[in-house]
Amino acid sequence: MAAEIISTEPATGAMVWSAPVSDVDAEVAAARAAWAGWASQSLAFRTEALRRFANVVRGRHEALADLIARETGKPLWEARTEVDSVVNKVDISVSAYAERTAQRRMEGALGGRTALRHKPHGVLAVLGPYNFPAHLPNGHIVPALLAGNAVVFKPSEKTPAVGRMLVECYHAAGVPEGAVRLVVGGPDTGRALAGHRDIDGLLFTGSARAGLSLHRQFADTPEKILALEMGGNNPLVVWDTVDIHSAAVLVIQSAFLSAGQRCTAARRLIVRDGAHEPLLAEVVKLTDRLIIGEPHSDPAPYLGPVIDNAAADGLTEAFLDLLMKGGRPIKHLERPIDGRPFLKPAIIDVTDVADRPDEEMFGPVLQMIRVPDFEAALAEANNTRYGLSASLVGGSPQLYDQFWANIRAGIVNWNRPTNGASSSAPFGGIGLSGNHRPSAYYAADYCAYPVVSSEAEQPRASLGIGLRDA
Repeated sequence: MAAEIISTEPATGAMVWSAPVSDVDAEVAAARAAWAGWASQSLAFRTEALRRFANVVRGRHEALADLIARETGKPLWEARTEVDSVVNKVDISVSAYAERTAQRRMEGALGGRTALRHKPHGVLAVLGPYNFPAHLPNGHIVPALLAGNAVVFKPSEKTPAVGRMLVECYHAAGVPEGAVRLVVGGPDTGRALAGHRDIDGLLFTGSARAGLSLHRQFADTPEKILALEMGGNNPLVVWDTVDIHSAAVLVIQSAFLSAGQRCTAARRLIVRDGAHEPLLAEVVKLTDRLIIGEPHSDPAPYLGPVIDNAAADGLTEAFLDLLMKGGRPIKHLERPIDGRPFLKPAIIDVTDVADRPDEEMFGPVLQMIRVPDFEAALAEANNTRYGLSASLVGGSPQLYDQFWANIRAGIVNWNRPTNGASSSAPFGGIGLSGNHRPSAYYAADYCAYPVVSSEAEQPRASLGIGLRDA
């Protein structure tokens, strides 16, 4: 009997969907067979097909949002915003492709010219995460298809049903079945897809640990494109702000939206020692008011559970480790429902923890660090191997200029949360957060490669030096 992947609702434990593990060889072969036909279609044809895809998703908006909410545990209101992002990605990608991969011709001497055009890579594998199981893989798939690639998509084994529905929407829109293939399976299946000889590249969103493993796996295949969007140990610096309430709201949004399961979520709150008490009091007051519940609860919750009990257990262990190392709990990480992965948001002062782990705690845990001055705040913010997102709340324009110039991150915000990046801008980080292939608006850059041609209508050449007399 073939192995099976079973998806369950984090909030209830009920089964959502099950399917046998896919045959990776067969799915890659199907994509390889379909690629030439898809790539040979005009850009206008592919654009129209993807716009039909957006319309299909619009027609299935509520069904897809419901499935995302059930399979991830995120509130229904948040799942609906994810579906909106899936729809909006098409027009954004069309504009990005036109700008980033535009055809150009430059006239040269003697009737010659230089032409710049772009070609697709071929068959691209896409590995998707569980926290945004439709939006984030779709952010790779749409630009890849638009460029003329075929795609083999493996969703997270924790959210395969959303992946299945996303692929069904492509097929319903008239994108050839061979041009978008679904692979269902766990980590071993992902490794098999990533290492398959017949893929031309891999587009990945997920943890730094998985990204590092993929980087090693691709070490012997430099000819294959590898785009890595990984996590972050993101700093949020709050400094000299008079609007304490707004600052506290930005802290809550940065740290606890999506139950902290965003790669751009704030993990570290950096504050001026001795002046942080009013802010901390307001953050605690707002945190105590946050509703935690099932996706379809009424009133609507601000956050649902984390993805599963294993994730909740890991976060609990990491929080206890910080306590054992000298962290001072401000709000404990509590499990309000036995047997289910709901977590109450936690805040812990780790100022006196000498060997703070530089890890992404992927959940609703915020570490506070007190520092004496802004230079120390900058040093602490940069005290990480990651470099995805950073935000300054408060301060003057001159202080923000100093922050922007010195912080190491691919996303740097001022008086805005660390998360909520725009799809109309590039998205990516440095260090362990990525490999300098930003996604979102810049995804067009890694979905096609430039081809430069020197051209002339007629051959014309002569040798003017180095010849013996005739």
